[in-house]
Amino acid sequence: MSGAQPAAHGSTLAESRDKVLAGLRDHGLIIGEVTLASGQRASYYVDVRRAALLPELFLELGRLIAWQAHEVGATAVGGVPLGAIPLACAALAATAAGAVPAGIEKGFFIRAERKEHGLGRLLEGPPLTDRDRVLLVEDVVTTGGSTVKALRQLAEEQVEVAGVVAVLDRLAGGRQAIAAATKAPYLPLFTIDDLYPERPDR
Repeated sequence: MSGAQPAAHGSTLAESRDKVLAGLRDHGLIIGEVTLASGQRASYYVDVRRAALLPELFLELGRLIAWQAHEVGATAVGGVPLGAIPLACAALAATAAGAVPAGIEKGFFIRAERKEHGLGRLLEGPPLTDRDRVLLVEDVVTTGGSTVKALRQLAEEQVEVAGVVAVLDRLAGGRQAIAAATKAPYLPLFTIDDLYPERPDR
């Protein structure tokens, strides 16, 4: 991702990245014993939503995600439930605001399970076509389990994945699991080394 690229309101992608990283430190990093979605215990937790759903960070984060979609040639952006759904929306908002080059044409989210009534859809949003290439969005990757499940669901729906982006990679095996599940590039915006370099388990 090139930091020299211009963005909306005269800021650059590098400036957006700095704002988001500071916002994650200030609002998303919680120090204390927690159980992660993977079942592992940890001495800290990163809640991306606490930062992403603040007005001053929503568009900045959306800009970074939408730029990654542009870089891999994605026409649609979709969030892994539940935490990444607002992130996909942020990328749509950044695109609509002209904060990134055109490219994203639609968004979607993946249901945890296929809907049993109505249209019985697994993917919600404007229908994806054979010409669509999607960027799958994740908030935090630890072991990669939820991302791999979403990739399998997209494969079942015969959707082409252009890339996978995570706001934060905890560097706990997720990259390897995702690489085993797809040939598409995996593009974390930040790692835990960026966010919490002094953590005790480094």
